[in-house]
Amino acid sequence: MAGAGEESLRQFGPAAHPERPVAKQRPAGASDELVAALGKLSEALEVVEEARGLLYTFHRRSGRADLTLQEAVQALHDAGEHETARQVADTLVGRDVIPGCWTFQLVEQYDAQYWSPFRAVEAEVRQRLAAGTAHIYEAEMKHREQQPGQD
Repeated sequence: MAGAGEESLRQFGPAAHPERPVAKQRPAGASDELVAALGKLSEALEVVEEARGLLYTFHRRSGRADLTLQEAVQALHDAGEHETARQVADTLVGRDVIPGCWTFQLVEQYDAQYWSPFRAVEAEVRQRLAAGTAHIYEAEMKHREQQPGQD
């Protein structure tokens, strides 16, 4: 009987690729600490990108809710509930999500106030300290993890 995982190894091949060089080279003289710090900065930017995506999801879902609400108002009218439809519409249709703002404004402000400066600073630091090379930490991690015998 084959050992645990042997069939999968035959079917999918090994994860290790010792023949591959490191995908990205660290700048000459860059310490492990610097590469790790740049990796953390990159990780922070990735979290900001993820948060931005969630904000866009919020924007789209809120917009979809408003359009569905308008369908509900029309359905109330069609059911003869004109006063209820008017009350619902007057209270909710087109309502600001926070005073003075719709979600598109939140997205725009996030982009201008936080996302754009964060991206610019990360790129500036990466240019200054790593000749613009991104993901050095991850490239080295990939190389380490694809060496035989990694557990």
